[in-house]
Amino acid sequence: MSFIEYTVTDRVAQITLNRPDKLNAINRAMREELFRVFADFAARGDAWVAVITGTGRAFSVGHDLEEMGGPSGDEAPGTSIEDLYVMQTRIWKPIIAAINGYCLAQGGGIALASDIRIAADSAQFGWPQAKRGISSISGPSMLANRIPLNYALEYLFTGEFISAAEAHRLHLVNKVVPPEALAETADAYAQAIVQNAPLATRGMKEASVRGQNLGLEERVNLASEIFERVRGSADAAEGLRAFVEKREPEFKGE
Repeated sequence: MSFIEYTVTDRVAQITLNRPDKLNAINRAMREELFRVFADFAARGDAWVAVITGTGRAFSVGHDLEEMGGPSGDEAPGTSIEDLYVMQTRIWKPIIAAINGYCLAQGGGIALASDIRIAADSAQFGWPQAKRGISSISGPSMLANRIPLNYALEYLFTGEFISAAEAHRLHLVNKVVPPEALAETADAYAQAIVQNAPLATRGMKEASVRGQNLGLEERVNLASEIFERVRGSADAAEGLRAFVEKREPEFKGE
């Protein structure tokens, strides 16, 4: 792949947007590579959690405007950025975004489609499309559902950036750390997750995400269905057995 670095080591997938000369702007080729990477991550049994980050000064500044021919794209069906967001949020494996710099527009969408967000204190978020005469997909559909609507509209209307500290105050990110501690912090989250049963973490993500737009009774029923499914796994039996035997469990994702 030309624009994405992708490795899996000790059950942790590392996905790196690698177009630093363009501040990791997302062109069609990079988006197609992301589809391939997410599909592989979702399917492979030895990848339990992913960390996504960018090289250089940016996580991603969003859509490559030099490639944009107009407000409406000409993507083939199923390959648009909105398709990518939906695909990412429907991968039930945990995804951590390690946000190392500018995180704008489509880059912000990829970050918001992740489950845990760690930001360097130098990171900046923004949806500046109004300054370019275009609208936004991830801003209205995702940012406006993550923070109070009046704050989301303030940033969408003005196009002003959100500092890492303000993003933390607005609960857009879980933690803010010095840039030199970003990779280590994201890896610590990943290592804590892979110690646990992967079917359990995936089940809780699925119940949480699918239940967001349901009423309480439907949410409880959905979570109960997934609970019963996970309870029948070999990992569930191993976890309970290890508890009784006072030892660390050895989970296999089965």
